Amino acid sequence: MCGGHINGMFGFFFTEGPVCNFSDAKKSDLAKFAKFYRGMLEQGVYFAPSQFEAGFTSLAHTTEDIKMTIEAVERVLRLI
Repeated sequence: MCGGHINGMFGFFFTEGPVCNFSDAKKSDLAKFAKFYRGMLEQGVYFAPSQFEAGFTSLAHTTEDIKMTIEAVERVLRLI
């Protein structure tokens, strides 16, 4: 899994190397992302349903929200 961000936007890709362009992104494991997405929904965290879409953070997200999300990601990654 690799990720990228700029300011409040972020994204995840299930791939071996960095994702620097769309060609790199197309090589990622879509089935694994789907499992991750469904697992996160089960944890109560909603991400964009496609790894080709960006997620966003804002001032509305509290430190507790971010901590809970990181913990949920760790749990889901152990399962997939």
